[in-house]
Amino acid sequence: MAFSARQGKKRLVKIKISKTVFDKIRTVFVCNMQKEIGWLLKEKYNDEPDNNFYADIKRLKMGEPLDYIIGFTEFLGCRIDLSRKPLVPRPETEFWLGRVLKEINGEKVLDIFSGSGCIGIAILKNTKIRLCDLVDREGGAIEQIKINCEINKIDSKRYKVIQSDVFESVRGKYDYVFANPPYIAKSRTGKIQKSVLRFEPKKALFCGKDGLFYIKKFLRDAKKHLNIGGKIYMEFSPEQKEQIEALIKKYNYMAYEFHRDQYGRWRWVMIK
Repeated sequence: MAFSARQGKKRLVKIKISKTVFDKIRTVFVCNMQKEIGWLLKEKYNDEPDNNFYADIKRLKMGEPLDYIIGFTEFLGCRIDLSRKPLVPRPETEFWLGRVLKEINGEKVLDIFSGSGCIGIAILKNTKIRLCDLVDREGGAIEQIKINCEINKIDSKRYKVIQSDVFESVRGKYDYVFANPPYIAKSRTGKIQKSVLRFEPKKALFCGKDGLFYIKKFLRDAKKHLNIGGKIYMEFSPEQKEQIEALIKKYNYMAYEFHRDQYGRWRWVMIK
């Protein structure tokens, strides 16, 4: 059995796949779809399907992320509502943040490029951090963060939600700054899942030709908002490691450590 895939604008390449391999691929696809339908039925409908359930199955078959259809996702013990369609929290983010939570013990934290608020909320719910400012530039994200703080019963005295383009409206200094900026280069669009491109917010994903536009702005000014001994934790795309290391040196940070995610890919950096 053969599939066709376009390479460039003119050349058509045929990829031959044996019937056995194709059947295995189809079996995996069907099994995954069955699992997603089962999860949808359990989480959204309490195992009692109605007409909306079958409409949701159609949405699933069209490629819409399951988390959007269910309406929320779990993230480090927090329930993250997705009703405003923020970027869906990724397993890679949950992995590295889970490790960092064991280390932090300061007073004040900044979660910038906050999106759904999952990072800041997980910090507030799982640590004794006194105050967390959650920052995003998009109005929809600001609404989503407030919803999620309420859902997770975060004491309103422990957080502040700020609408700001990077540090534009941010005042003061922090013991920790957490950043998960848009970092996908537009040149890598072809490597992103079609469902992500179709349904998730592009402003939270893509950032210029090399994906470094906001990372550069962030690293240039972040040290101004760090207390003495403070730390930055930032997520990035694996192929950006060398460029980010050069930026860290350019902006004269004291020390840094790169770390891999659960799949063995460079994913986050701690900067002093």
